[in-house]
Amino acid sequence: MCPNVDFEWIAIGLNDVAWVSVAFVLGLAARLAGLPPLVGFLATGFLLANQGVADGQLLQKLSDLGITLLLFTVGLKLNLRTLARPQVWAVTTIHSTAVVALFSLLGYAAAVAGATLFADLDLTQCVLIAFALSFSSTVYVVKALEGRGEMTSLHGRISIGILLMQDVAAVIFLAVSSATVPTLWALSLLLLIPLRPLLHKALEIIGHGELLVLYGFLLALGGAEIFELVGLKGDLGALVLGVLIAAHPKAEEMSKAMLGFKDLFLLGFFVSIGLSGLPGTDALLTALVLAPLVLAKSALFFGLLTRFRLRARTSFMATLNLSNYSEFGLIVAAIGVGNAWLSEEWMATLSIAVSLSFVLAAVLGTRSSMLYSRFHETWTRHQRADLIEDDRQLDLGGATLAVIGMGGVGTGTYDTLLATHGDVVIGVDIDPVTARKQREAGRNVIRGDPSDQDFWDRVEASHTLQRVLLALPSHATTLAVLDCLRCAGFSGHIAATARFDDQAQQLLDAGAHTVFNMYARAGAGFATHVERTFDPAG
Repeated sequence: MCPNVDFEWIAIGLNDVAWVSVAFVLGLAARLAGLPPLVGFLATGFLLANQGVADGQLLQKLSDLGITLLLFTVGLKLNLRTLARPQVWAVTTIHSTAVVALFSLLGYAAAVAGATLFADLDLTQCVLIAFALSFSSTVYVVKALEGRGEMTSLHGRISIGILLMQDVAAVIFLAVSSATVPTLWALSLLLLIPLRPLLHKALEIIGHGELLVLYGFLLALGGAEIFELVGLKGDLGALVLGVLIAAHPKAEEMSKAMLGFKDLFLLGFFVSIGLSGLPGTDALLTALVLAPLVLAKSALFFGLLTRFRLRARTSFMATLNLSNYSEFGLIVAAIGVGNAWLSEEWMATLSIAVSLSFVLAAVLGTRSSMLYSRFHETWTRHQRADLIEDDRQLDLGGATLAVIGMGGVGTGTYDTLLATHGDVVIGVDIDPVTARKQREAGRNVIRGDPSDQDFWDRVEASHTLQRVLLALPSHATTLAVLDCLRCAGFSGHIAATARFDDQAQQLLDAGAHTVFNMYARAGAGFATHVERTFDPAG
């Protein structure tokens, strides 16, 4: 006798397997083409649009959870002092105002000229669309920075700060457009500040492993739910809870532990973008016109950042980070369509425009070093002489040994070299907090961006370095540093660390003379340590 089988659940399961399979194949194809996998995930959404293969409700739930976890992990790494920089708040204010004004005028001119979808728009509707296009994508930028290991770089921190300022404007718009205001209970959220020591204490008690991950989920989802209950955007709650524990030493460990979960749930976000449906001919042509306009945003970002005393390279890298449209544009479109402010065609139009901007940003991002090096003189022509302190190039002095990346491996390497060679060792780290703590511990460590061509150019001009040891956590960043050293003509010995055999070979091919496979050598190192410390009489 056959057991009762719920064939509906089987159908749902097969649908989910189908879209996950397509996402995997297209994501892999994107990676092989030199693009981030998320470009393939976007293509998956459009491919499955209107086919009834993917479960839209499931994808939406995955998307919401992914964005909540993303903002929580952003909060874990957020330094509020970054937002106080004029390079963040002033640049964001000027840029957003200028972009909305420019795009509104262009849209209204197109409306007057009777161009396709613009023909029936009035000035207010043009402003709404311009407002949607003025934002850059927090999801895309954070994913790109994490992939390159540049979250703590100056250009990464400036980019995240600008995105957070834009998110504040987004929250205000959502509150106004939905005609809802926070309840009086929102004032009770101030109690989260004195509760911060308890959150830290719990983080110390739970230890490591699955409890750490579960606590992260509790903070992210709990913070979102609390903010929703008092009439505020839930994602903002996840961000705030992340900020409250960001100063704790285990915040970085929690962020790494949750990385895989966040990436998995964000898959739903990128696939769901395309499920709004493929655009018609007019909408597609309009999207193709809107996509290149993102370069106007880029030019304005670069001009403002250099005027606010950032180096040309920092400004250039931050500009490339922000050279995209935002998923928030789709939220604006949805609100506009729901309130009958815009026609339904604009939802599909902005979906394809956002997707194309991601592809453009991915192409530019993978070629950032080449683009900066090739047009170096053009970019530096806009650089001011009075740079901010954090962005001035540094002198390595008379050091002959440099350890790049002062995490756990780098610190151990530095201490060993110091004991062997004396005060000819210098450490370099991209994170200002790490550099400061290392100096407080008595080590000669400076803050610097190891993938910064200008940094290595200056080092090459006056250095006495004989060996450079790369102890960086990101394989992509290590390759970028090797490329910079090659371009600078560094002739000394270069050593690097890797986690896998294929990565080790890539580093050797890129110019490293010695590569230490940390996983392969860990067992040998442990055995050697035991032999050296073993006391038979003990």
